[in-house]
This record gives sequence, C-alpha cells and structure tokens, in this order.
Amino acid sequence: MTSCLLLDPFAPAVADLQSDLEGAGIHVLGAVQRGNLVREAVQLGPDVLICHELSPDDAFFDAIALMQATAPRPVLLFTNDPDADKLARALEVGVHGYVVNGYSPQRLRSLIHLAQARYSHERELLAKLADVSHRFEERKLVDRAKGILMRARQVSEEEAFRVLRAASMHTNQRVGQVSQHVIAAAGMAESVNRAGQLRMLSQRLVKLYALACMSADATPMPESCARVDANLGALAKNLSKSTYGDLIDAVAAPWAQLKPLMNERVDPARLAEVDALADRMLLQADRLVTALEAQGAASTLHVINVAGRQRMLSQRVAKHALMSVLLKGVEAAAASAEAERARLEFEQALAYLDAAPLTTREIRESLDEAVQVWAGMNRAVTRPRASDTPRTLAETSETLLALFDQLTLRYEHSMQVLVG
Repeated sequence: MTSCLLLDPFAPAVADLQSDLEGAGIHVLGAVQRGNLVREAVQLGPDVLICHELSPDDAFFDAIALMQATAPRPVLLFTNDPDADKLARALEVGVHGYVVNGYSPQRLRSLIHLAQARYSHERELLAKLADVSHRFEERKLVDRAKGILMRARQVSEEEAFRVLRAASMHTNQRVGQVSQHVIAAAGMAESVNRAGQLRMLSQRLVKLYALACMSADATPMPESCARVDANLGALAKNLSKSTYGDLIDAVAAPWAQLKPLMNERVDPARLAEVDALADRMLLQADRLVTALEAQGAASTLHVINVAGRQRMLSQRVAKHALMSVLLKGVEAAAASAEAERARLEFEQALAYLDAAPLTTREIRESLDEAVQVWAGMNRAVTRPRASDTPRTLAETSETLLALFDQLTLRYEHSMQVLVG
C-alpha cells in the first residue's frame, strides 16, 4: 500500500484530504508541521509527501527544498494559487505535482502515481547526468595522468595508457581512480622536491657568500635567489593554504631577511649573520618537507626526501669547510665540527640510497657518479687550508648538486612513485 505524509495539519481542508486519501487506499502516516518535516520524513519514510497550501510562500518552498536535499521523495501539492512564478519555483525545489483549484477523490491515486512517475524519471535523469559528468571528469583525470607519465617516462600516449590500465587491473581499481592517484602522487612528489630545494638553497647561498668573501670580485649568484622565490611561489600556489600556509610562511620569514643581504656586496664580518638566517630557513624548510612526506606514500616520498637532502648536505659540507677557514677560534672549530657531522650524514644517506629498492639503470648510474665526485670532495674537506681547496669545494659541491638534482627528479618521475 502506498504511504503518504501530509504537510501542515493546520491548513484548511487537510482533514477532508486525509479522509479522501484513506478512502482511495492510501495509507496516511500522519500530518506534520514545516519545522518537523525533515525529521518526520526521515523517520517515517513515506512514499509521497502531500501538501495542501492555499498560497505557497517562501517558507513552504524552503521546507520542501530542505527535505529534498535530505530525504528526497515525490511531492504532490494542492493549491488555489495559479501564479506561474510559484509553479516554476515549485518545480525548482522538487514538487512533482502542482494541482490548482481542488481535486476529486477519484483522481487522487492517478495524481499520486503521476508524481511518483515524475520523481522516478527525474532521479533516472539525474543519475544519467551524474554518470556522464563522472565519466567526463574521469576522462580528464586519465588524460592528465597520461600526460604526467608521458613527460616523466618519455613514453607514447598508448604506452602511458597501458601503464594505467595495468595498474588498474593490479589494484582492482578503475583507471580513473589510478589516474587520480598518479596526479596526487606527482603533485606531492614535486612539492617534496621543491621544499627540499629550499633546504639546499639556504646552504648554497652561504657557500657562495663564503666563496665571495675569499675573492674580492666574486658575488653570490642571483640564480639561487630566483630559485628560492620560484619554489616558494610554486608551493604557495599548489599546496593547501589552510594545511601548509603557516609552514610556507615560516620559510619565507627568514628568507625575507636573508635576501637583501644576497643583493649587497659581500662583507666577511656579516658571514655569521648570513649563516644564522640561512640555518633558520633550513630548519623551517625541513619541517615543511617532513609535513609533506607524512601526507603521502611514506616509503616512496622518503627516498625523494633523502635524495633531495643530499643536495643540501653537499652544500652544507662545503659551506662549513669554507667557514672553518674564514672564521676564527671557537667559531672556526664549530664550523669544522659541523662540516664533519654533515659529511657523515651524507655518507649514511649514500648507503641508504644504494640499498633502496626504488632504483633504475639511470638512478644507479647517477649514484655511481655521485660516489666518485664525493670522494674528490672528501679529500678537499680534509685539507681546508690548501690553496686549491676553495676551487675544489666549489666545483665538486656544484657537481654533486647537479647530480642529486637529476637523481631526485628521477626518483620523482619513477613508476613506483607515480603509479605505486
């Protein structure tokens, strides 16, 4: 038996309507006021809501819209108001039958059935529209994921789609779901890489400043300053402000103080001040990387983090080796000790990357080359006051930086990171 709920027990003719409905074989669950409509619709679950409103107003339409958003069902309205604007508003909020100037008891069942049929047809159309929209959005995700794989792995569009389809079968997910994972993984890997670059650049700038202190005509490279600004801008654009905005701002704060010093002529007396600001920036950038890594696939992002950190350590070792010569007394001894700590961290990370399962032929070749360059840099660190040490440290640290930039990018673009 079809069940119904009546809206507003105080409306005129509701008692007669209830009697006529019962006479037509419709089970009346009760009558409800507007303020309780949603609750009663959820609890009683009527097949149809029937309303008798002499002239429906905004409050009535709002009540129907709220119910349709919470517990949708067919709605049949009896009214004395023929206003076309109200009829249009009724259709917008989800009224499926709008009957003007009364009814006859003999027509009640057919009117209810018509409202139910319109409701079913509407739900079917909405479902089809949602399916088409979903397929369209999924198609866009697949195209984006294919583009990421094509650029990262230098493969054709057909090969990129084969990779997505294979991952879909392996994980028992739709291709669209796999594509969404690829897009998210690529974005997070890029953010970890960029945040890691901020760590490195903080130390590279001090290294360049120290080298400039040793040469009257040398100045810090503006390219590093531009990279800091570019990475901060990209991270602010690509990451959620509510989630990561405070961490990005924490990196930008010491950078705002450090940047002007990079645009002035170098002053050996300000080297310690420059280094202190850079280390504040390093600390905040490291916190950003840690937060990003925690949000993604920890095992794969950790490899990107470690490889990216090697860029920073290569600059930090060179920086402190140079500062141990430029500074005096306790400060020089502290710089020498920091250089040794950074050197040991670098070697431990090399061993980790060498044993990491996330590897390819290109990654292996880059690691082998990095080991050879690191050996040359190690020799220079052990004799910081030799005449050729500044040049050797400058060359080997820049070579290591380029190698680990390339290596980090290769990890970022590896299939294990992108596809999982």
